[in-house]
Amino acid sequence: MLVTSVGMFGIPFCKQALVLTGLMSSIGMSMGILDTGGNVLILNTWGEQAGPHMQALHFSFAAGAFVSPIIAKLLFGPDGDGSAGIAVATNSTPPVPTEQITKVPDAHAIIRFVHSRTGALKSMWAYIVIGSYIFLVSFLFFILYCRSGASRDRARASSGKPPVAKHHVALIALLCCFFFAYVGAEVAYGSFIFTYAKDYANMPQSQAAGLNSLFWATFAACRGLAIFFASCVYPGTMILLSLVGSTLSSLLLCLFSKQTVALWVCTGLYGASMATTFPSGISWVEQYTTVTGRTAAAFVVGAALGEMVLPALVGFLMGKFPGQPLLMYLSLTTAAFTSILFPVMCKLASATGGQSRKPRTRGRPDADDSEYRQALLDSGVNDEEEEEEEQQQQDEDNEADQWNDADFEVIEMDDTSSLIQSPSKTSSPTAPSAASSHRATEPAGGASFSNTLSLVVDSPRRKLLLSLDREKRD
Repeated sequence: MLVTSVGMFGIPFCKQALVLTGLMSSIGMSMGILDTGGNVLILNTWGEQAGPHMQALHFSFAAGAFVSPIIAKLLFGPDGDGSAGIAVATNSTPPVPTEQITKVPDAHAIIRFVHSRTGALKSMWAYIVIGSYIFLVSFLFFILYCRSGASRDRARASSGKPPVAKHHVALIALLCCFFFAYVGAEVAYGSFIFTYAKDYANMPQSQAAGLNSLFWATFAACRGLAIFFASCVYPGTMILLSLVGSTLSSLLLCLFSKQTVALWVCTGLYGASMATTFPSGISWVEQYTTVTGRTAAAFVVGAALGEMVLPALVGFLMGKFPGQPLLMYLSLTTAAFTSILFPVMCKLASATGGQSRKPRTRGRPDADDSEYRQALLDSGVNDEEEEEEEQQQQDEDNEADQWNDADFEVIEMDDTSSLIQSPSKTSSPTAPSAASSHRATEPAGGASFSNTLSLVVDSPRRKLLLSLDREKRD
């Protein structure tokens, strides 16, 4: 953008053809780089949600191309022909003396020179204003670039290897051919529809100019509407609708090439159909493969070649065969070519590969595949750790239950032993009543001891209990 602004500033003061050629070439190269970088920047910033933003970028291209010449004509165009006013003033003046005849042409020449230089300088102000505007925008972008340095470094560090489609090279090559035909037909139609309507269809010059304005007006308006449609319509659907509209309108233009009504209606339909194809194509291919700077540069090169070759070819053929509607034939040929090429690209894009990326459903959060893979791996590791912890806790609980059961059964054995030893400890030879009561209760105590002993013997943990009891006694 800085190179473009410098070139715009230098054009009004350039007086040599070679220097002017260098400035125009630098402006063209910088604008090509700007087109490529703008597309890649939008894709890297918004990812899968870049459809409306891509349409907004290309709408600004169309709106600027349509509005800026009109504004420049109204603000900086010449106010009128100064020579005409001078001629009228000369005819209305009275005869001058003979000695002033030699001075009058010099005065008129000076006035004409001043008027011509003033008009030229006034028209050159348009370049200075455009250069100033571009410099201001570039300064704002430079501020954003400096402020977003840290986040850009973090995103670069977190991003892994970008996924690509299985037939990445073939898909990019076919899309370059697609843009070659599309952009070439767009520029050729916009450049030669005025000449075609005036020379072939015999329309008045004012109507031919209006037909040209209609094409670019519908083109810019539909790109503006596409900003809103891109948020709810898939890029592939928008491309399909554009191909159907361009094929139908170009076919009608070939069939009714001299009908005024058909020219007006079909020109508007053709401009509307051609509006969304380029930004929708970039958004569509980004769903299947990664669009890098090199890939976007290939798209721009293909479009630039079509913009250079097809209009020159149409102009040459229209000069050789003035009685044929060659412009409409070119529109129909390119529309049919792109309509055949798009299903082939869809077939290649849908072929799965090792690192291919399928189209995501609309509304899914925008995140890298590496982040999803890392989240899945982390969740798998966490699940395994939780299972191990649960198994360990269950083993500890089972072991604690076993020890508790063993303690209770040992306590029962101790109680039984105390019952066995209690009659000898509580009996006294001087208490006959106690002895008689002891003899009365002895069978019952023996019965309970035998029952308890049988339970202990029948216990499945008898070996463990016996060893624990032995250790406790020791």
